[in-house]
Amino acid sequence: MKTRLIILGCGSSVGVPRIDGYWGNCNNRNPKNIRTRCSAIILKGSNSILIDTSPDLKSQFNKNKIKNVSSVLFSHEHADQTNGLFELRPFFWKTKKRINVYGHYETLKNIRHRHDYCFKTIKGYPAIAKTNVIKKNFTLGVGKEKISFKTLKVKHGSVKNTAYIFNKTAYISDCNDLEIVKDKSLNRLNFLIIDCLKFERHPTHFNLEDSIFVHEKLKPKRTILTNLHHDLDYNYLRKNLPTNIMPAYDGMKLNL
Repeated sequence: MKTRLIILGCGSSVGVPRIDGYWGNCNNRNPKNIRTRCSAIILKGSNSILIDTSPDLKSQFNKNKIKNVSSVLFSHEHADQTNGLFELRPFFWKTKKRINVYGHYETLKNIRHRHDYCFKTIKGYPAIAKTNVIKKNFTLGVGKEKISFKTLKVKHGSVKNTAYIFNKTAYISDCNDLEIVKDKSLNRLNFLIIDCLKFERHPTHFNLEDSIFVHEKLKPKRTILTNLHHDLDYNYLRKNLPTNIMPAYDGMKLNL
């Protein structure tokens, strides 16, 4: 059974264009420069595993005709990865079952605090989600639709971000941890989907130079750059990067 991944959103915390219409270096005539906040979804049969709940989740689902969510993986607790959780209510209404969300303990603790109304019934509004602390290795789904995951904690400034590794693919949306090049679980990947915020160095994210360094050390078949700020124009990156390093774009589909 085929496994696919869709990059639902590949933009930084402000997206492209920003709320004030600013495009930065990005050509506003290129639709691949329209970037919503980061989310991705893994699809295998009826098993639909969402990675992060972007604030733009509703439009991302409608654009990509996503009709089902089996479970949610959270990378970390920042707003641009979690503020779309509320949008998942219709899936609870359809199934009458809480949606299982997964992450490390500290991540889930912060999400439960900030989005408490999603996890406990308040004045007639039912809880829609249930938290599950992940292990280093775990599986989601049943039978032929099952997907196995490994997890890796990586630095994202002062926050610990969870990298998810599955089907010879790693998804690391927010990271400034160059020590990941020493981790053997990231060797021999088909796809490395990795943070690449700006040209300039940043205290909590990889910049372009960092991302290229990680690619050269880990040597995946293909590296996909995500969490892209308005500094980084799509066509500029395509023209100036090796063919096996590509900028993501919203709606990008990968066969894993």
